[in-house]
Formats: sequence, structure tokens, C-alpha cells
Amino acid sequence: MSDSAEAPRPILKQNGVAFDDGNYPEKLWEDQSGDFKRRQRRRSSATPLAVAGLPKAANSSSSSGRRASTVSAASSYASSYTDSSSEEDDVNPRDKDQKNSKGFTDFCVRNVEQAAFGRREIEIAEQEMPGLIALRKRAQGDKPLNGARIVGCTHITAQTAVLIETLGALGAKLRWSACNIYSTQNEVAAALAEAGYSIYAWKGETEDDFWWSIDRCIHSENWQPNMILDDGGDATHLMLKKYPTIFNMVKGIVEESVTGVHRLYQLSKTGRLTVPAMNVNDSVTKTKFDNLYSCRESILDALKRTTDVMFGGKQVVVCGYGEVGKGCAEALKGMGAVCMITEIDPICALQACMDGFRVVKLNEVVRNVDIIITCTGNKNVVTREHMDKMRNGCIVCNMGHSNTEIDVNSLRTADLTWERVRSQVDHIMWPDGKRLILLAEGRLVNLSCSSIPSFVVSITAATQALALIELFNAPGGRYKQDVYLLPKKMDEYVASLHLPSFDAHLTELSDEQAKYLGLNKAGPFKPNYYRY
Repeated sequence: MSDSAEAPRPILKQNGVAFDDGNYPEKLWEDQSGDFKRRQRRRSSATPLAVAGLPKAANSSSSSGRRASTVSAASSYASSYTDSSSEEDDVNPRDKDQKNSKGFTDFCVRNVEQAAFGRREIEIAEQEMPGLIALRKRAQGDKPLNGARIVGCTHITAQTAVLIETLGALGAKLRWSACNIYSTQNEVAAALAEAGYSIYAWKGETEDDFWWSIDRCIHSENWQPNMILDDGGDATHLMLKKYPTIFNMVKGIVEESVTGVHRLYQLSKTGRLTVPAMNVNDSVTKTKFDNLYSCRESILDALKRTTDVMFGGKQVVVCGYGEVGKGCAEALKGMGAVCMITEIDPICALQACMDGFRVVKLNEVVRNVDIIITCTGNKNVVTREHMDKMRNGCIVCNMGHSNTEIDVNSLRTADLTWERVRSQVDHIMWPDGKRLILLAEGRLVNLSCSSIPSFVVSITAATQALALIELFNAPGGRYKQDVYLLPKKMDEYVASLHLPSFDAHLTELSDEQAKYLGLNKAGPFKPNYYRY
């Protein structure tokens, strides 16, 4: 650690959980203990290295405000990078007095003056989110979420802003933070703050910023949340660990990620889940559309934006052949890449074989691979041992939720050098001159480094909104302290909201046909065990 680093703060113990003097968890659960590392914001005084034969800058203490592009492994994590060289970006938003044009102050964003640009981004997204807008128009008269006080922790993009404003139009009160320190679109967060929403998020948060923002959304004066909309389980687990009394008063949790759903099932299995939860990730409208079609497009966009790589002929390994892995592999194969799959599940492995992919073990092919993409939701899928064997210039990235799939912590050693070459792109250099290209520090690459199709987000967001409405309005006893899938009827309703965009017209069953199949003419049309 650099000489300028802060001295460690005293750690207190409360119910077996470590809290610092700011009362934020140091460790909430075992498999996430290395998810974040504390980083100090400071302006580097290092002299930029010569690039492509150009001489070093004459004055190493230039007032340009740009952070040094190359730092040793020992000091690289004492700095955080930003996309801008402005003086304002060096000021932590928590240290600024913030107020929108109407005098509203209950928010913390990078720069609320970017609101006009963010509003245009939201309006553009709305044009490609017909289903969610249709739901907003149909339900806003009834206000089905009137009385709901929702803590949200998701990516904050133009698309999720449409969801946030839809929930507001349906009567909910909201406080929102980001589930990823790199995916927030600052101008969109500013637009939401200008509209009067309590948004606590900005791109490039530190670990402390991240947990502070979630904490502000859970615990605030005159605020008693009764619903959680989560992406990854961070808000759920912080509330459970730090505010158990508040957690026990929540009416329901809606979770949309593999990681978060896995944690909910763990809580349920151990008897610690005291409220009903809805598993949106495994709903048909999430799995078959967002996970597949969104990833199929966004993985190519993310790789092109960050590396300018040509896909034709590249040797690619996709780790995991679930819906996300299927989308990534299909997209890369279509661009001419030679794709291989790693899998633990024989059924998914057989699917990959039948789709024309080789199923391999990573350690047996890693020396000859050009691109590695993790899509598993697991931890340490790509280890230091794998990365030591990789060829020079190999691109490594993650399409899962957290940054545990790639063992990034193992790269934070004195023998390796990190070089930030552009936003969210690091070259990790070995002593022998080999370099790997790591995207988004191992976090979700398609949201950190690109965007995802608004139409697909509309499908997922409409599913989330309906899940919130269902849990909030369900009579007592319908849902117990367990994890549930969205009712099939609601999945079908979400799909029907999006069909008019394609000028699609459904065929209606006759009375005779409905009787023959044993179905209601209005649906649902498939049993719960049906696999689409």
C-alpha cells in the first residue's frame, strides 16, 4: 500500500459480523469477501510512460488532472481511474452539497447539471420499451403500488430509469442505488435526481461509496421500506445483516440475477429468509429473452468498444452454457470465431455439443485461447494458474454478476504491473513481457463497457414491475417465507405487452379446442413444468 494510505480503522463486532466505525459491513457473506478492495481517490504524481516511442512529458506534475496510466501492482489499487480529467470528477460526490433546480436535496450523484442530457437518453430508451410503457399507461390510474416504499439496487441506466419512473407512476415511493460500481450512467442518475427521485449512485464508486449508497436507501429519516427490488442481493443482505428489524417488516423481495437468487435460496435453506421473495431471473420472460437475446448482442458490442478485436478465426472459450453462455457463444460463432464451451452440467454440455461446439476443460486449452468469457455465476472459474498459462494478448472478461468469476485478487501482486489503456480496459503485464487484457476489472462487461438493447430490458423490467405488484397486493398467506417463481399467467401477460411492436396477432382457441386441451381460453397455455 502507498505511503499516503489511511491507517486502518478499528473494527467492531456485532452478532459475528465485522463493522467499521462507519458501521458498514466488511464482510457480508463468505463467497463475496474479496469482491471489493478499498481504493483511495488521489491524483497520481507519477510521470506518464513513453508510448509508441514518444518522449516522456516534460513536466510530470502537469495540471491536466489526468491520472497516471501506468502504475505498479503495489500502488495501482491506491488510485481509481475516471473517464474525465475535470477537477469536479476528482471530488467525491459525497463531499459536495447537492440540490436540484427545485431545491430537492435527498440524492447523491456525480453532477445533477447533466440532467437535461440524461432526460434525452431516457426518452430515447422509452421508444424501445413499448411493453413497460404500456403497463405504465394501463395501471397508473389504479396506482397498484400506492403505499409501496421500495428500496432498489440495480444498474442505473436509461432503461432502468424507465422502470423507476414507471414504478413511481404506479404509486410507489422509491430510494435507489447501483448494484455495480461501473455501470451507472451519470447523466441518467442526474435526470432522475432532477425529477425528484432519491438516487444514490455514480460511476466509479469505491467500496465504501457503494455500501454507503445502499445504506442511505435503506435507512433514512421518515423512511420505512416495505419492498426490495434487487440485482445481486446486496441490498437484501445489507438490510438483513445491519437492519434486521426493518428487514422483517418487508412484504416482499424481487430478485433478477443468478447471483442474488442463489443467495435467496441459501437464506431459505438455512431458515434466515423471513419474507417472501420472487425469483424473476428464472421466469421465462427473463431467461429466454434478457439472458439470451440481450447477451447475444451486448457481448459483441462490449468487446468491440474496448478492444477493437476482429472475431473471425479467434479461439474463444465461453465458460458456462446457460442462457447467457448460449447467447455469447451463438453471437461469436456467427462472427466467425471458433468457440469452445466449458460446463459442469452434462445436460448443458450435451446441448453445446448438439449446437456444434466443442466441450473442453479450460486448463487443457487455455494456452491457445484468444478470448475467455465467464458466464457461470460461480467463483474462481478463471484462476491465476489459468492466467499464468494464457498467451500474450488474451482477452479475459465476465458476463456474470459479480467480479468473483475471474480471480482478479490473485493479480494484485508485486510481480505484475497494471496499465490502464482506456476506460475499463487494463493490461496486466507479466515479468517476461506477456500481457493479458482484462475488461471492467472482472465485473459485468456488457453493462460496464457497453449497453444492452432497450427492448429486451423492457421485457425484464415489466416482469419486475408485475412481481412487485403481485407481492405487494397479495392477500396474507398466499406467499410464505420462501422463494417463488412468477406465476405463468404474468409471464404470458408480459409477452403479450410486447407483441404489438412486431404487428404480431395471436390465434385464439375455440371452445372445443380449449376443452380438448383442458385450458382456459385466456391462458395460461402451458403447465409450470413446460420448458420453452
